[in-house]
Amino acid sequence: MKTEWTKFVILPLILLATACNAQTTSETVESNTSNKQEIIQEKKEQTFGDKLSDAALSIIDPSIKYTPDYVVLAYPNGDVPAHTGVCTDVVIRAYRKLGIDLQQLVHEDMKKNFKLYPKKWGMKAPDKNIDHRRVPNLMTFFSRFGKSLPLSKQASDYLPGDVVTWNLPSGLTHIGIVVDKKNKADGTPMVVHNIGAGQVMENCLFSFVLTGHYRFDGKGKN
Repeated sequence: MKTEWTKFVILPLILLATACNAQTTSETVESNTSNKQEIIQEKKEQTFGDKLSDAALSIIDPSIKYTPDYVVLAYPNGDVPAHTGVCTDVVIRAYRKLGIDLQQLVHEDMKKNFKLYPKKWGMKAPDKNIDHRRVPNLMTFFSRFGKSLPLSKQASDYLPGDVVTWNLPSGLTHIGIVVDKKNKADGTPMVVHNIGAGQVMENCLFSFVLTGHYRFDGKGKN
């Protein structure tokens, strides 16, 4: 009698324990899988372009007053007053967020290779206050030390962190940084630039005549 009672009581308990253990094991596996996926996601490093895109987005400020005046700057890492700037200052400030000083890099290259840079302004020697703030000089620098890419009307050819230049209808040159946000209507990558309304993000990649498309990570030729 005792044996029969034991069989009917203990067996269900064993089955219940087995079921609970199986459920716990399943939950543990799912938890470990989820944690592994999170760890993999965390370990996935951003590209330099992603970081430059983030840097450009971080300096968006419509209150920046468009001020193209010549300003005597500190060197290196000199900047115009924070509430002012032009299109090139967007690029300079974004790169500085990543520890790359275009003022110094451009100036050092121009000292060694002045003849390779445009002579549009009647300059006879490099000027660390203004050279890096001129679009044609940045175009020359990026083509020398970065990757100069084909001009294209395909939105997919432009990646976050790409630097693009244009000729405006007025004849002026212009520059901006492609970011990882897209126009909802057509999927065109957005651009952070300053064309007179502050440091803003706009859908203007194909609004003007493209003249340059570059990738520069601060390490020289890719």
